[in-house]
Amino acid sequence: MFNNIPEVKIGIVAVSRDCFPESLAVNRRKALVEAYAKKYDKADIYECPICIVESEIHMVQALEDIKKAGCNALCVYLGNFGPEISETLLAKHFDGPKMFIAAAEESQNDLSDGRGDAYCGMLNASYNLALRNVGAYIPEYPVGDAEDCADMIHEFVPIARAIDGLNNLKIISFGPRPLNFLACNAPIKQLYNLNVEIEENSELDLFEAFNKHAGDPRIKEVAADMAKELGAGNKKPEVLEKLAQYEITLLDWVDAHKGYRKYVAIAGKCWPAFQTQFGFVPCYVNSRLTGRGIPVSCEVDIYGVLSEFIGTCVSNDAVTLLDINNSVPKDMYKQSIEGKYDYKHTDTFMGFHCGNTCSSKLSCFEMRNQKIMARALPVEVTNGTLEGNIMPGDITFFRLQSTADAKLRAYVAEGEVLPVDPMSFGGIGVFAIKEMGRFYRYVLIDKNYPHHGAVAFGHFGKALFDVFKYLNVPFEEIDYNHPAGLPYPSENPFK
Repeated sequence: MFNNIPEVKIGIVAVSRDCFPESLAVNRRKALVEAYAKKYDKADIYECPICIVESEIHMVQALEDIKKAGCNALCVYLGNFGPEISETLLAKHFDGPKMFIAAAEESQNDLSDGRGDAYCGMLNASYNLALRNVGAYIPEYPVGDAEDCADMIHEFVPIARAIDGLNNLKIISFGPRPLNFLACNAPIKQLYNLNVEIEENSELDLFEAFNKHAGDPRIKEVAADMAKELGAGNKKPEVLEKLAQYEITLLDWVDAHKGYRKYVAIAGKCWPAFQTQFGFVPCYVNSRLTGRGIPVSCEVDIYGVLSEFIGTCVSNDAVTLLDINNSVPKDMYKQSIEGKYDYKHTDTFMGFHCGNTCSSKLSCFEMRNQKIMARALPVEVTNGTLEGNIMPGDITFFRLQSTADAKLRAYVAEGEVLPVDPMSFGGIGVFAIKEMGRFYRYVLIDKNYPHHGAVAFGHFGKALFDVFKYLNVPFEEIDYNHPAGLPYPSENPFK
């Protein structure tokens, strides 16, 4: 469990119209809580004992109760038709992610006193939420019995974790972005719209802090921990103490600068002057912090690290940030992929970065020097990358981005890392995403996305898509890899 993302506790508040028996909503709430506890972790939820029966006073009582219980997310449960005013006032005044679900009728043998009409009540709830400009998560089909609704709440947990995390996030950046690197430049206005704080610093500020940590008594202990993690892959032991000094510098900066925020992500500078002044490259340290749930993006990619943080919250696991980097050679495709996996050549590509992927997500790894930088600089100042092949398995490629004119857009695409040797350097893998060629052309290129994509290890497309909807990214600006036969708006139909 990471300590840099929230633990979610969802307060379940049942609501009832006064022309329906209150017991209908109360008993259905109890059955829902029992179903959740039976199937999932009961620590995720809290059963509010107050049923809101068409009363603003009940609403205030329920709100105070779930706050006192430490709830940071809300589930409004329509046990019957529900009071549209007080239930949506509860959502308005609750400061955190919220969802609405509704009870289904349980038996054909009880459709008189046992009929709740929550199917109808959900329509009024959604209308009133819109009247109040209150956003809420509503599942794909938000009506169900106790077991169905328990599943819906469980699906809400990672979404709530991401939303609550963003509400308490500060991004610390050290910049500016490298020269000739406008691709990762984006306005910060949308960060404030997302309720994310940002602290922008100079790399000179970081360099000063690093120098002040020279001789820090913690360096040897951290360097020893690095050596233990690297094991036989410790090919550059001479740089470990500098890397340890840098890691301590970043963690101390986080402690001193996160202010009133609970969670932190870092957008770091790594070239062109970093290696000549610091005497190493920071990739391995970035990988270690990301592995602890503190994402660190390369090249001062602010929206890249924002995406990484969202992915960390949703997956409850380490993520990485990779270049959508190079094509797979035809001879590699024919030898290692064609006929073995159900992918066209254009479905494949290589994801790469110098060495920022945490060791737990690499099938093998070694501490190396950064080959690209070493072409123009002394090797000794380019040490510090964690090189290795990315572990095969399911992945989700995604990004939340601000356009140059400060509009939000996002993409999500599920795929996998193939068990194919990339035969190259850096942290790298052979990726396969269905219809990637068309997605690359009509989303990534046409919509001007930068070359960095966040990678979550597993299939999390459904939750990420719902997070982006909750964040009010316009529906038409949330893209995914369209299957064959479903054209993109800009796709040429004459093929």
